[in-house]
Amino acid sequence: MTSRPALVWFRNDLRLSDNPALHAATKNGAQVIALYILEEAKGLRPMGAAWRWWLTGSLRTLSENLEARGVSLVLRRGNPIKIIAELVGDEKIGIAYWNRRYVAAEAKLDTEIEQQLLANDCAVETFNASLLNEPWSIQSKTGGPIRVFTPYFRASEERGNPRNVIGYVGKIGAAKAPKSETLEDWDLEPSKPDWATDMDVSWTRGENGAKQRLKDFLKDALKGYAEHRDRPDIDGTSRLSPYLAHGEISPHQIAEAMPARGRDADKLRAEIGWREFSYHLLHHYPALARENFQRRFDAFPWRDDNKALARWQRGLTGYPIVDAGMRQLWRTGWMHNRVRMVCASFLIKHLLLDWRLGEAWFWDTLVDADPANNAASWQWVAGSGADAAPYFRVFNPMLQGEKFDPDGSYVRNWVPEIAALPNETIHKPWVASPLELAAAGVALGKTYPAPIVDHQEARERALRAFEALKT
Repeated sequence: MTSRPALVWFRNDLRLSDNPALHAATKNGAQVIALYILEEAKGLRPMGAAWRWWLTGSLRTLSENLEARGVSLVLRRGNPIKIIAELVGDEKIGIAYWNRRYVAAEAKLDTEIEQQLLANDCAVETFNASLLNEPWSIQSKTGGPIRVFTPYFRASEERGNPRNVIGYVGKIGAAKAPKSETLEDWDLEPSKPDWATDMDVSWTRGENGAKQRLKDFLKDALKGYAEHRDRPDIDGTSRLSPYLAHGEISPHQIAEAMPARGRDADKLRAEIGWREFSYHLLHHYPALARENFQRRFDAFPWRDDNKALARWQRGLTGYPIVDAGMRQLWRTGWMHNRVRMVCASFLIKHLLLDWRLGEAWFWDTLVDADPANNAASWQWVAGSGADAAPYFRVFNPMLQGEKFDPDGSYVRNWVPEIAALPNETIHKPWVASPLELAAAGVALGKTYPAPIVDHQEARERALRAFEALKT
């Protein structure tokens, strides 16, 4: 094989370290052609705007890191079946390497490409790069999928880390690079208007940023993670999710870098376990983002209210913790995990709007949009998913704010129009006296919206809808 070039097809594995496909190519000694395709094919779900913004920075870093090793990253846009067939034929490629994907449409596409290459005298090798355990590797005692997180996670912990981390790739033999498109050709970053200004400030995209974020988290935030991760006013989460979503870091690297045991490390391991469980579900239930996992929810009486949806999307519900989260999402492409649950619960149970509307909005606005995690988590909140929260569990946004943002600093940061309210009313401005509102410069319904729904009435409406579903 070494006399013919090798193709390394990058996808959601945009890194040089712990990249099994790239490592195998360099170990083989072949001259490498590195490829990334902005895929446009029937059946593939288009990625959201925030994800594509992140992708641009990630590819820049990958390209720079490859160039430092004498390899050019070839960029192509279109149908990967056609693109790879042409490259293999034109460049006389003898073997193709890539890391596996688990969304049904992507896996089907990869299988078609593999069969096509094998039929044309091009070998194929594929690897696991993005999960500790591939979706089919953990099964119930009867050999089927596991529908509840706790036994799944227990089984994954007993199985242990299935492989060691592969070190940083050093020398790479480079083949002559075919013609490439440019990131500028793709125009994935916004310009007029540039809605990504705050994202640029909030994140360092690419593998280098992933490594620095992991280092900073282990040094500054792992201690106390189990307690602080629910506090949006504290930098107590790992914020590694965008890097995982784009494959700039692997779960193997995170697991290896963590302490073996301890309350904080165990909690982070469980969070990684939920991501793994989500992929397990997606593999066995490919329509997880489109269809209720529990089909009885197909009869749920969702409301049709575009105005309410727009107010939720823009952070204008009149509930400060919800509005803070939705504005953080819009401006930074990310939202604190606890607040994600509060915002999702509000859309589903206070507004009685279909969870798929929220899933689609997060898909478009999250830099860490993930096909498994996003769908599984929305269905969990809705009560329609596997191991779901009971539908009758309705998050109280005022109590959630008071408990997890006790001095209101998170709300004040993202909802500045009510920042001058005292702690006692920052999470429920409507109970403030006229004098308190005036002193804080707040005019409910004018400078800040009155609540879009009454909490107690909305809760009772949601419970009635659920009772009707049961009968």
